[in-house]
Amino acid sequence: MKTLIAAYSGVLRGEHRPPGCLPGGRARMAVRAVCPVRGAWGWGTGSSILSALQDLFSVSWLNRSKVEKQLQVISVLQWVLSFLVLGVACSVILMYTFCTDCWLIAVLYFTWLVFDWNTPKKGGRRSQWVRNWAVWRYFRDYFPIQLVKTHNLLTTRNYIFGYHPHGIMGLGAFCNFSTEATEVSKKFPGIRPYLATLAGNFRMPVLREYLMSGGICPVNRDTIDYLLSKNGTGNAIIIVVGGAAESLSSRPGKNAVTLRSRKGFVKLALRHGADLVPTYSFGENEVYKQVIFEEGSWGRWVQKKFQKYIGFAPCIFHGRGLFSSDTWGLVPYSKPITTVVGEPITIPKLEHPTQQDIDLYHAMYMEALVKLFDKHKTSFGLPETEVLEVN
Repeated sequence: MKTLIAAYSGVLRGEHRPPGCLPGGRARMAVRAVCPVRGAWGWGTGSSILSALQDLFSVSWLNRSKVEKQLQVISVLQWVLSFLVLGVACSVILMYTFCTDCWLIAVLYFTWLVFDWNTPKKGGRRSQWVRNWAVWRYFRDYFPIQLVKTHNLLTTRNYIFGYHPHGIMGLGAFCNFSTEATEVSKKFPGIRPYLATLAGNFRMPVLREYLMSGGICPVNRDTIDYLLSKNGTGNAIIIVVGGAAESLSSRPGKNAVTLRSRKGFVKLALRHGADLVPTYSFGENEVYKQVIFEEGSWGRWVQKKFQKYIGFAPCIFHGRGLFSSDTWGLVPYSKPITTVVGEPITIPKLEHPTQQDIDLYHAMYMEALVKLFDKHKTSFGLPETEVLEVN
């Protein structure tokens, strides 16, 4: 052992032949194991040691990259499962708890639910701690997702962001405005974003708490009226204007929005004097593949019935598998999503806007959205000839 140490020390000092490294000796074999490269100075040199260390660190870095990639996949999958099943699963568990010895827990929670029922309509309970979870940074880096600011927003005004397109799950909308992963609060200082989603989600136990912690609120008139009139200024409500109808046409390679007949958000903006901000998310339609049912087919009929009576349209879609991108699963494909926030359109306050007023500002909004798309499309991989389809 002492001979081996002496030999290794000699190698590090760059001596011609390390002590103990005699032909045929065991020490020579040991040094070969440590310094297998024969250089100009004998069986091992400082440069060969350095090369070996570099190889070692490159392997460690490769393993670290793999671990980070898996963490990114898991972070996205947990959100997808929360989006799809958390509310139903928690409802079933609480109902089951009523039939067990732990029934008191369920009673206490439902009592709390009664007293807290209207909290979502008042903006919920935003938690900066939840919005800054590390899991959201892994979520962001998986695609990756980016938020692009084009103009400053005044803290003395309120805003309604029209988010387009819906995609299957609105992944860009969630990451950019319900978490701090893309630093929305730093890019728009003094602005409080509220992502509006289906009110039915806030009737489901536990899921409602999870959503509110990220600054998500119901997309109904009572909530929007409260935030724009009784919550001061600096509020930005993000509405995915196309909704469920737009999600039915979501597929890779298609840039289309459902907007021509969607004028309710413009009326709300006029009633409160909230500026309209067109927002387009390049890549939102690329992360899932969907089975598209043609108009008049039984599949489209079922989807429209669900949309009419329940508020959402069931889609048949798939992404990649958990362990391989070559298999089908619920994990979205890792395609870049870039959300560009456009220039705000100044809106006057009209308590009783006429249809003519609504049509005027709606036309201005559509024109601004198309201009935003055309200005940035080539920067994110689309050809100059690509046209935004406005339905």
